[in-house]
Amino acid sequence: MEFFVTAVVAVILIGAIVKALAVSSHAFPIFGSKGERGEASVARRLEEMQNQGFRVFNDVLLRTERGTRQIDHVVVSTHGIFVIETKDYSGWIFGSENSEYWMQTFYKRKNQFRNPIKQNWAHVYALKEILSDYKQIAYFPIVVFTGSAVLQNIQSTVPVIYSRHLMDTIQVEERPNLSLEQVGHISARLEEAAIQGRGEKIAHVDMLRTQIHERKLKEQSLICPRCNGDLIVRHGRYGEFYGCSNYPKCRYTLSFRRRRILSLM
Repeated sequence: MEFFVTAVVAVILIGAIVKALAVSSHAFPIFGSKGERGEASVARRLEEMQNQGFRVFNDVLLRTERGTRQIDHVVVSTHGIFVIETKDYSGWIFGSENSEYWMQTFYKRKNQFRNPIKQNWAHVYALKEILSDYKQIAYFPIVVFTGSAVLQNIQSTVPVIYSRHLMDTIQVEERPNLSLEQVGHISARLEEAAIQGRGEKIAHVDMLRTQIHERKLKEQSLICPRCNGDLIVRHGRYGEFYGCSNYPKCRYTLSFRRRRILSLM
């Protein structure tokens, strides 16, 4: 009898746990990668803006003349369009607006990653292409860090912020730029242009991987990934670096440290 009661109690507890997990996963979806978790946390913060006259789009995939572009978050308002790039990182983050790569450090270990500001400007240009009929739109790129990252000496005119400051950063812009009718038309255009379907998104990820691989191969061979010019040794205020032979038309640069890292790959 005692065994039967214990079994019944166990079944009830398991059922309650399963039900609780089902509810929580519906309210807060479980994402596989750190990047997806970071985007989900920012999406939850942006949800409350939907009722304040803002239109929020998350994980937008657009097709442009240069291929597909995936934008983490787009917020359309009467003040303009806020274009948000999300990074879920830990460690200390160093970078400047004009550098090709930023640095993530963990004590003695250092990792480089693509400049998120430049990544986000590519997203702005994609939106401008899709919304070319609206010449007067003001665009506001923002880079948001989630996770436990600590921003150190970031040099940028573009806001690079922690996720907890996102709402204030958006709401500080008060100058009217678009009418409510225009906000509706722009939102409808984005919904129409956005690519749906898992197959398309997988193809986009594959394209990005190919582009990153080709970029690394060019840098390893001292070929400029922007214009295919030669990367030659130049001298600056902070020492030697590789610069494009087509300067000043092309201003691409590659640090000696980055070149050493690539040679080990």
